Amino acid sequence: MNKYRSRIGLILLSFIAFISLGLPDGLLGVAWPSIRETFSLRLDALGILLIASTSGYITSSFFSGKLIAKMGVGGILAASCFLTGAGLIGYTLVPAWWMMVLLGIVAGLGAGAIDAGLNTYIASHFGEGLMQWLHASFGVGVTLGPLIMTFSLTSFDAWQWGYRFVGSAQILLALCFLLTISMWEQNHQESQEEKKDIRLTDYKTSITETLKHPTVWMSLLLFFIYTGIEVSFGSWTYSLLTLSRNVPTEVAGLWAGSYWATFTLGRILAGLLTRRLGVKTLLVAGQVTAACGAVLLWWNPFPTASIVAVSIIGFALAPIFPAMVSTTGLRVGDHHAANTIGMQISAAGLGAAAIPGLAGVLAQNISLEAIPVFLTILFFVLITLYSLTTYKPKTT
Repeated sequence: MNKYRSRIGLILLSFIAFISLGLPDGLLGVAWPSIRETFSLRLDALGILLIASTSGYITSSFFSGKLIAKMGVGGILAASCFLTGAGLIGYTLVPAWWMMVLLGIVAGLGAGAIDAGLNTYIASHFGEGLMQWLHASFGVGVTLGPLIMTFSLTSFDAWQWGYRFVGSAQILLALCFLLTISMWEQNHQESQEEKKDIRLTDYKTSITETLKHPTVWMSLLLFFIYTGIEVSFGSWTYSLLTLSRNVPTEVAGLWAGSYWATFTLGRILAGLLTRRLGVKTLLVAGQVTAACGAVLLWWNPFPTASIVAVSIIGFALAPIFPAMVSTTGLRVGDHHAANTIGMQISAAGLGAAAIPGLAGVLAQNISLEAIPVFLTILFFVLITLYSLTTYKPKTT
């Protein structure tokens, strides 16, 4: 019974940690107009902060295996949550923009290790089923983020309090991980004993050999574009609604949150429908429906079109990322799947920084209305690229 309670406790703590991982992503989109005003920045300066945090994220993710081996899962999660929390609180205390950018690297280092550490732990000890719910909990975090920041802006007239609240929660979570380090290690040892008879993937393909295949590069580009689209909508929806379409702050904050809320709901439902409909069906349906939502956001034919479009896009995007990960072997072959999955995650991180940053450049030099046009075009590129990576010519 104690062993069962320990495992349940660690699962719940993992879910809470992934919720906290999503909170900063949800905060930034709503906070950005106020941050710009505080530091007198251009619209496209958002890209600098995203690049900084992404560089930290990719670095810690890449070395997470070695860090976990040295510090253990509980130790790395405690240290990472503290780093993230310190970075977020630091945002609210520094007097200059360049200092906030440097703290973005710190927050990114923490977030990357949390992401990689928890994914490694859940995949190793609990399997794919629980992994779906773990990623759904991330959606809970990015849904709550805009609501927290909207409350901060409307109640305190300051973006800083939203970051202080979330940063403090991260540090509290770090303490929880620190106090449960022995439980993580004990559960790790028990799981290793239980998994002696489980056959694991054992391909030893070199990265050099994997990179020789054009389909692998296309798959990396697929993740680069998809994640860039996903993060762009989360980062720029609030600015588009308030600065370009005159939607009141409270309403815009609520519907910026609805993007992530429908995203979370869609991921939960996708986990239930995968076996019935099939992964490929969910992928195609999600891409096409999201593209239609992007067209509606661009067209904006009636007063509530923007709000409806944001909800459609969030719901449709939900199953795409995990489904693309699970079908990696179908695109590149089983021998290259393990290598490609790791590289896809790195490509996703780069896309999450580069594409929203490019959207900011377009907004600065053209207008915010250029963003839905840009993202609609990217959707059709994504659909075309996915079709090319999955096309298998018939042999006679």
